[in-house]
Amino acid sequence: MVSSFKAPSDSVPQKDLIDVFKSVFKPNSKNVPTDRQPRTGKVYFSFLPTASTLPDGGGKMFITSTTAGFYAGDHSTTNLSSITFTPYFNFNGRYGLPLRSNIWLSDNRWFIAGDTRLMVYPQDTWGLGGDQPESNRTRVDYRYIRFYQSLLRQIRPYFFAGVGYNMDYHMRIVTPDDAPHLGELSGYTFGTSWGQNSFSSGMTLNLLYDTRNNSINPLPGCYANLIYRVNSSLIGSTRPWQSVYLDLRHYVALNKANKQQQNTLALWTYFWAALDRGVPYLSLPSIGWDLYNRSGRGVEQNRYRGQRLWYTEAEYRRSITRNGLLGFVLFANMTTVNEPDTKRFTYFHPAGGGGLRIKFNKTSNTNIAIDYGFSKGYSSVRLNLGEAF
Repeated sequence: MVSSFKAPSDSVPQKDLIDVFKSVFKPNSKNVPTDRQPRTGKVYFSFLPTASTLPDGGGKMFITSTTAGFYAGDHSTTNLSSITFTPYFNFNGRYGLPLRSNIWLSDNRWFIAGDTRLMVYPQDTWGLGGDQPESNRTRVDYRYIRFYQSLLRQIRPYFFAGVGYNMDYHMRIVTPDDAPHLGELSGYTFGTSWGQNSFSSGMTLNLLYDTRNNSINPLPGCYANLIYRVNSSLIGSTRPWQSVYLDLRHYVALNKANKQQQNTLALWTYFWAALDRGVPYLSLPSIGWDLYNRSGRGVEQNRYRGQRLWYTEAEYRRSITRNGLLGFVLFANMTTVNEPDTKRFTYFHPAGGGGLRIKFNKTSNTNIAIDYGFSKGYSSVRLNLGEAF
């Protein structure tokens, strides 16, 4: 089963950039459909090439984002599946090749999630806790490979359970010769030795409750995801350690009488905790390193890191045009990590901003998202295909 919320057939045809393109280059064609209906097996592509600035201090970069949305079963009983490939590179020796997938099999009987990445950094870090000064900024250079895969079975409508495998491999972790070593900066022992490799290999237990039918642009509904991870030396982990990740989201339709136009309040919070002392430094909870790297708009990635992290965000989403081509969002978020000495959440860091939405593909409901976020002493622009959450 899928969410009962469906866009109605209404008097104002919905429009996207594909329609705009056709109207410009085929103005006399009478056979071009203005409304495309979803079909099983058909793939709906969205593509965004751009030059911008990495949101985490990485400098100027070139990025392309390609999202493929498709239905692996009848669209009335099967959620929209998606595969996203977002390669990027800059001219300072940094690049990434992330490939993410969310596959819903026919009638949502099975859900397969994947996240594979090859990344070459440098990236900045500030140490542990929520009160580290800007002067602590230190560049860390390393290579990173991630391989996450999970398979979940539907237990009852909207509720899934399953297992997975998570692998994080951080290689050749170094800091500049004139900067303190990572262990000196953070006062943390594990995964901070100069030139060290850190290999984490673990099995996961996954519980999922999801009433959305489109993760690219969620309609009103609920989402809850619990991931318990156990890393063991028996499957190659450098050190045994455990973690828990709880992600909660709720989407509220503010104008149910007019479902044609977006008018939604989206709420998101997640709690991420390392349950052992042996977690490598670069695997500790850190802002911007959530499951999809979408948290902390207006905050520099890695700015706050600790053994536990709590994040919350609210976003208002609204259509500008009745045909759905343009929209806007307003958002505010808050980040806190526990202090290394007291283990308490002491410092709370707010951020906020707004953004423009341009409908790229109305069949998969994929938007081009252009967001400006800011916090104390920092601001950035983010470009994405699909919503932040």
